Amino acid sequence: MHHLPLNQNISGWLSQHPQPPIFPALTATIDADWVVIGAGYAGLAFARRLAQLKPAWKIAVLEAGTAYDSASGRNSGFIIGLPHNIGSSTAELKQAHAYRQLLQAGMQRLKGLVDEHRIECGWEAAGKYHCQVAAGQEKILRHYCASLEQMAEDYQLLDSDALQEKLGTRFYHKAIFTPDTVLVNPALLIAGLAATLPENVSLWYHSPALAIDYHQGVTVYTATGAVRAPKAMLATNALSGHLLPGLRRQAAMATFASLTPPLTDRQLARLPKMASWGLTPVNAIAGATLRFTEDRRFLIRQHVIPALRGTVSARQTQRAARLHHQLFRKVYPQLEEVTFSHCWSGTISVTRNGAPQWGKINNALYTAGGCNGAGISKQTIAGELLADYAVGQDNPLLAEMQALGKANWLPPSPVLDIAINGALQKERWLGKKER
Repeated sequence: MHHLPLNQNISGWLSQHPQPPIFPALTATIDADWVVIGAGYAGLAFARRLAQLKPAWKIAVLEAGTAYDSASGRNSGFIIGLPHNIGSSTAELKQAHAYRQLLQAGMQRLKGLVDEHRIECGWEAAGKYHCQVAAGQEKILRHYCASLEQMAEDYQLLDSDALQEKLGTRFYHKAIFTPDTVLVNPALLIAGLAATLPENVSLWYHSPALAIDYHQGVTVYTATGAVRAPKAMLATNALSGHLLPGLRRQAAMATFASLTPPLTDRQLARLPKMASWGLTPVNAIAGATLRFTEDRRFLIRQHVIPALRGTVSARQTQRAARLHHQLFRKVYPQLEEVTFSHCWSGTISVTRNGAPQWGKINNALYTAGGCNGAGISKQTIAGELLADYAVGQDNPLLAEMQALGKANWLPPSPVLDIAINGALQKERWLGKKER
């Protein structure tokens, strides 16, 4: 494998918490019935479900770093039960219903695991605000309201005065609040899922897959060991193409987040009495995702760049941190002395047509990738359903998963680089009033 995930920054999600359990690196050649590459939400869900269906099988999971410091532990901690964007055509609404069923199934599955294993991850059914900064953009929110009504979903339309009471700022012009979102500490959640795998699953940290030999099943090579198995599951999202050249249907995009220290009592006094909350922007590229956490911290996620080789530099992180400081002063001028204790990056996998890359690649290889956002709930159910599909286990949600379609082919670099940068520039221009 030519490229490995690398973030030259440190996530702040664990700064107030003890170190999660560490698993050893693979240092030998072992045999297994399946090998899973990647200990994110899809990889762990696949391994867990496969282990439950086939308790006599041995499943090996390889992770390049640790589960909690991978992209799965670096996101903003939204477990979303509704699609972000819903089209108006019959086909788009049908697909939105399929997405909703899948997202809610993923959320319910995670809730069951959190309760069963008593995973302390700050699980809170807080809902979500979908916010618009600039006046004159009501068309986007009206369209979303109409779509929610067609899907019989509850929502509230809030104006600036109501948002000031809920969010402590008049930065936002209007918002739609939907109740079907859970907020968590994602690093604690994925660490808890990794620590509670069935006994027939072995998890190996700091064991990146460097190459796969497809002779007589698969042999996956790491720096200090190897796994031989009849079949493998790729849970490496946009970097999967480096393990199987030609698997070019996903691209990696990096997003950046910054987190403040816990606010002091004096700083809190400048805000209305607020419960913890999360908001998403109407323009996901130009706008910012914000959270006020249960431990009195603000999180901002803004700034999206291509990360086609999986690497984010310290210089790129520094630029994102400056943008976050500027935005925070606009949103909360009464907290101008508040700084960020951490700024970090994480990657998401995007596809050209919004469909996932999911299913059987060849006789020995399966994959679940192309999350396109909403990755916690979506990738959890995608991984679990892939295990059912791989062993022929009937599940009514398989039809919903397959109804999402297949990801379109992407061109190679430099054509892909030019196309992605052009698309990002267009979205930033269209959403310039939302910054």
